[in-house]
Amino acid sequence: MAEQRPYRDLKESCLTMEGISKEEIEQHYGILYKGYVNKLNEIRSKMETVDLSTANQSYSELRGLKTEETFCLNGSKLHEWYFDNLGGKGGEAYGRIRELIERDFGSYQKFEAEFKATGLAVRGWVVLAYDLDDEKLHIYGQDAHNVGVPWGAYPLFVLDVYEHSYGIDYGVKRAPYIEAFMKNVDWDEVNKRLEKYHI
Repeated sequence: MAEQRPYRDLKESCLTMEGISKEEIEQHYGILYKGYVNKLNEIRSKMETVDLSTANQSYSELRGLKTEETFCLNGSKLHEWYFDNLGGKGGEAYGRIRELIERDFGSYQKFEAEFKATGLAVRGWVVLAYDLDDEKLHIYGQDAHNVGVPWGAYPLFVLDVYEHSYGIDYGVKRAPYIEAFMKNVDWDEVNKRLEKYHI
């Protein structure tokens, strides 16, 4: 039997944020995030019995399952990182992440300006990641969960900019949502990720 991915618990502090409503978070977490986890588990169960002899790059059941596995897995992980790095007190970064931001972007203000602008420029995700090859921080934009993902880069700070992350609170206005997101960042969580990755 395929191993089932469990849900990540939502922090209580995510339900009492400034500028991002409890309703927005509950729908985002309960419908979108849990939906990705459920679909990933369904895909992995189907892969146990898929007919490997029909594999084909134009169309095959295996091709469909493999493609959507990465979409749902990344959708699960990105949402987990997103919710985990929310529910804090916001403000400017501090600790080890601040040191790295200043080293690689010149200042926190330059980093924040690029991070926010990337949030307006892409359709799905903004990810501050540490690249293992050049050992520097980079801001990556993704239009879909499994498009634009750099191999060998550890996600440290994740922003969801799909409309479902702000539509209830802000309609189609993304900029005020990004401002609200920055007011609720949990920099302790970001610093824990650095420790976990030994950066």
